Amino acid sequence: MTTLHHLSQAADHISGICFKTGPPRRIGVELEWTVHRSDAPAEYLEAADLRTALGTHAPSALGNPHPGAVLPGGGAVTVEPGGQLEISSAPAGSLTELYESLSTDHAYLRALLARSGLVLGDSGLDPYRAPRRLLHTPRYAAMQRSFDAAGRHGRTMMCSTAGLQICLDAGTESQLPRRWGALHEMGPALLAAFATSGRHAGRDTGWASARMATWYGIDPRRTRPVGTPGDLAAGWAEYALAAPLLCVRRGEQEWDVPAGVTFADWIDGALPGRPAVDDLDYHLSTLFPPVRPRGYLEVRYLDAQPGTEWIAPAAVVAALLADDTTTDAARALAAESAGQWLTAARAGLADPTIRRTAAALLDLACRNLDGTGLPRAVRDVVTDIVARRLDRAGTRKDAHR
Repeated sequence: MTTLHHLSQAADHISGICFKTGPPRRIGVELEWTVHRSDAPAEYLEAADLRTALGTHAPSALGNPHPGAVLPGGGAVTVEPGGQLEISSAPAGSLTELYESLSTDHAYLRALLARSGLVLGDSGLDPYRAPRRLLHTPRYAAMQRSFDAAGRHGRTMMCSTAGLQICLDAGTESQLPRRWGALHEMGPALLAAFATSGRHAGRDTGWASARMATWYGIDPRRTRPVGTPGDLAAGWAEYALAAPLLCVRRGEQEWDVPAGVTFADWIDGALPGRPAVDDLDYHLSTLFPPVRPRGYLEVRYLDAQPGTEWIAPAAVVAALLADDTTTDAARALAAESAGQWLTAARAGLADPTIRRTAAALLDLACRNLDGTGLPRAVRDVVTDIVARRLDRAGTRKDAHR
């Protein structure tokens, strides 16, 4: 494995893997949920509860000695530190293909859990329980100690949040800046439109998306949006190298690192030994901007959705990026609220500017759902969900539901 002696080596590696260009064809989704006992949703679960319920599909992090079996639709089950479960879909060639395969996996997982008296949550933040870590690994122990030193938000993020991630091809070299810019500029309005995390640990948080509030409470060098002007690859490399290390892998020893040491500092000799390329790849997995380049574009700012309603935000994003003309129109509509992440998370659609932008973007998306290839019945479901979100979210109180 190549050892990194110079910042330029690291920057070149990041630039080479972060944006893979080509005609946009594939889409994927990661669905994440908190998990609860159906008869006692505020009761904490243990790793053994999830391992038993998942059977052969349990990931190794739950103590399964074998790799977890894939679900019938091709998705893989993973588990987060607080016991949240996630289905990572296989990349699909169309939104219809994705909808069919992920719907199959979602239904299968719900039935699997139901046999053990467990249910999936329906919001982006655990509404019943305070954060408690269920997985005890060197990575998560180091993460928690690092986050705890700065406040409560990191532990909440690790153990109580559930998101919906949409993964899209970056597009051709000429499309990349347009698609990258659109996903950021539309972000605040779409975050607000699909916010589901107003309650946490039995109380109203006062936020439309308290899940996103947890991200704002974490070191912004790890969570702020990546700058968009100029060379995108160079900008991401600069962001990544200036971000503090969250942990360094050391087998079964503690993975803690001194506070504030960045990956660039490690290359420059701040820690014993020099990092290798795979250490850099691992470091990239500990960075959490709202849109993250991973060869494809990973949209990370959406809350988990109730039941099967994940298709609505997925279809909206797909429709708005279906062709360059629609994407340009979406960027023009989004300009008024671009960058207003904090307002969107706190007030949701109760903020007039955010609501106006969201309504315009959702209208544009619904008028262009034909371009997603979804069957008419599913398109009708999407438009119904969108209409309900706009109708019931006129005040901040309603936006928390």
